Amino acid sequence: MSDDFKRVILVTGANTGIGYEATKGLAEKGHTVYLAARKEAAGKEAQGKLKKEHNLDVKFVLLDVGDLKTIEAARDVIEKAEGRLDVLVNNAGISAMGEPQTASEMDISVIRSVFETNVFGLIQTTTAFIPLLRKAKPGYGTIVQTSMNWASCTNQSGPNGDTTFAAYCTSKTAVNMYSIALARDLKKDRIRVNCVCPGFVTTKLNHHAPGGKTPAQGAKALIDWSLLGPEDDEKTGGFYNEEGSLPW
Repeated sequence: MSDDFKRVILVTGANTGIGYEATKGLAEKGHTVYLAARKEAAGKEAQGKLKKEHNLDVKFVLLDVGDLKTIEAARDVIEKAEGRLDVLVNNAGISAMGEPQTASEMDISVIRSVFETNVFGLIQTTTAFIPLLRKAKPGYGTIVQTSMNWASCTNQSGPNGDTTFAAYCTSKTAVNMYSIALARDLKKDRIRVNCVCPGFVTTKLNHHAPGGKTPAQGAKALIDWSLLGPEDDEKTGGFYNEEGSLPW
């Protein structure tokens, strides 16, 4: 990865789980990290916990990916304080795993709600921050999308595929496709866009399903892909996990 240049980083959905651990790990490396959460109390609690337990100073911004006003307000806060954004980690998302999601039977309201957050919310957050990402130090602009193995059409169409949660899987596959297009658009600006799979992680998102990685273990790949530098210009438009490339 890259040198010791200290980046300005925004992590969405950062008050718990993988997002919290990514925020922690990036702050431990000395970067200026904005912890974004859609609820002020939860965000400030996470910010206070990082200070109390780890002596880390992170900055909180209220940001609900489904609410454009909060996105624009968060952007304005970061622009006024920093003048740029080097890294955007789009981690906020929902799974709706408590709702039936078989492709032939799920209620249309379930997939609409999942897409509203995971796809439309991600896109409107990304497009709002692109002007700030274009002000990043050349060669450091980076967008990381939290994806998953279930988003891979190749893997899902094979014998070990699991499409039980069809709404969730479909939303992440849509994010992958959007990210390919975005990477092409932003390559001229030297802003990389990659989808990163943390793997099976036991978090609130999956109702703390047993047997997964810890959130800190899951966050490692997000941290690594957030810290690309000028030597990594060609590492864009890809789909990765901790071990390497994943099939689309």
